[in-house]
Amino acid sequence: MKDRTRSFSLILLTAVVLLLASCRDSRTAVSLSQGDTLQLKYAKNITIVRHDGYTTVSMANPWKPGKTLHRYVLVPREGELPEQMPEGSVLRVPLQRSAVFTTVHCALIEMLGCEESVGGVADLKYIKLPWVHERVKSGAMADFGDGMSPVIEKIIDAKPDAIFLSPFENSGGYGKVEEINVPIVECAEYMEDSPLARAEWVKFYGMLFGNEQRADSLFNEVDSCYHALKQLAEKAKESPSVLMDKQTGSVWYVPGGRSTIGQMITDANARYPWANDNHSGSLSLPFETVLEKAGHCPIWLLRYSSDHNLSLRELQAEHHGYPQLTAFAHGSVYGCNVELSRFYEETPFRPDWLLNDFIVMLHPEIQGLHALRYYHKVEN
Repeated sequence: MKDRTRSFSLILLTAVVLLLASCRDSRTAVSLSQGDTLQLKYAKNITIVRHDGYTTVSMANPWKPGKTLHRYVLVPREGELPEQMPEGSVLRVPLQRSAVFTTVHCALIEMLGCEESVGGVADLKYIKLPWVHERVKSGAMADFGDGMSPVIEKIIDAKPDAIFLSPFENSGGYGKVEEINVPIVECAEYMEDSPLARAEWVKFYGMLFGNEQRADSLFNEVDSCYHALKQLAEKAKESPSVLMDKQTGSVWYVPGGRSTIGQMITDANARYPWANDNHSGSLSLPFETVLEKAGHCPIWLLRYSSDHNLSLRELQAEHHGYPQLTAFAHGSVYGCNVELSRFYEETPFRPDWLLNDFIVMLHPEIQGLHALRYYHKVEN
């Protein structure tokens, strides 16, 4: 009986060992099939997973928590398609002839050194990059016309391998652009809630254009410089409150508290009247509301579009209420002329450069910083 019991125990023990080994093998197989997730430091709305022979990219829908905006499958241009194709738009990388509808991403592509990978652009009149205009003029790149209603025939003729567009909440889609069977890359990085989170999307774009090493180096530089500047600002003795932007028509658009600008003001060791707001976009407010909440701010930073630098007299002529602002009365007004600077082109992926400007304006006692790149003192 004892022998039978020992034999049964041995058989049971062997079975358990085999079962556990099987479980371990199963878990290993699942881990391998799930791929290797790229660890991002700040970006929350994008997930990148490397697999054997391809990479999957999932974008979270910033307007619908828990939902997916888009999925992509990045496959090397010379590689085989996966036998079990994952869900998502297939992009053969590196991209060779993209259609780019935003000046921001044209500038990013320039930073990555991949200008020749652009086959055409939309809204050319809003792009202030010389290389874009030169390539369009020479015929190396196509002009697709207005970004809201592009010439579809020209896009088809250009045979792009991807179309770069910025998504918007309740936009209703991309119209006829969605019907021509070209993958759409939805550039949603602007919905991240911090400057570095937005800038970190450069790693995704580096994968698309086959220049991951340069993209990683660029982000590491931005990350390092940004934190060095933030630590420098923390040493300032005062934290002034700041008013942002100006009246446009009947409303004043101010950056939301969770916007990248709102976060950057905090990182520059300054106080923002709407810091507790939860919006990552802009707030549209009447002048009276802005005056009541932020009219006391000693510093006013505004962005505008003009063929010349704005003066205080011109600013006063725009709205009779501006002289009621403390910053205007004291002459502490700084303007960023987006027509004569590369503010929109550079700052999304070089937030450290903009933070430098903020610290120069908010803490003039701090020495050794780079001169103002985007803003200028508004004079009489």
